[in-house]
Amino acid sequence: MSAFNAKAIFARDFERYEGVRPIQIYLMRLGFLLVIVLVGNIAWSNIFTHEGDWDALQAVALSMWAGCSVLSVFGLINPLRWIPLVLFEIAYKSIWLLVVAYPMWSTGRLAGSRAEDIALSFLPVILPILAMPWGYVWRTHVWPNRLSRKPM
Repeated sequence: MSAFNAKAIFARDFERYEGVRPIQIYLMRLGFLLVIVLVGNIAWSNIFTHEGDWDALQAVALSMWAGCSVLSVFGLINPLRWIPLVLFEIAYKSIWLLVVAYPMWSTGRLAGSRAEDIALSFLPVILPILAMPWGYVWRTHVWPNRLSRKPM
């Protein structure tokens, strides 16, 4: 049985994680678990307890969050294959913060508004941004196979 090596979790792991640091894998798994537990709980409890007609936009948001919580189960198992789900989360939260929350905040209208609670729940988007293995994302999703292409 090998002893825990704190240094190893910060070293790139080419055997198991395609050069991604294990700490990033653990943080991504934690993120997927938080989506399942927190977002899933909110979305599914609202879906199962709802009565009457739905507000269409609220139903879209709850359905999206419920879908993300279900797909996050797969992210727990294989976080590198489910990075696009995290990229989607980063994208929609960042866009909303920039387009909706920032203009309201900069003019003093965010505090006390309906958007304030959403802004507060979206601000932790910085955590998946920091945990994301951006080099891996670049190599596999943005510009895959760039090294295998032969010059003309």
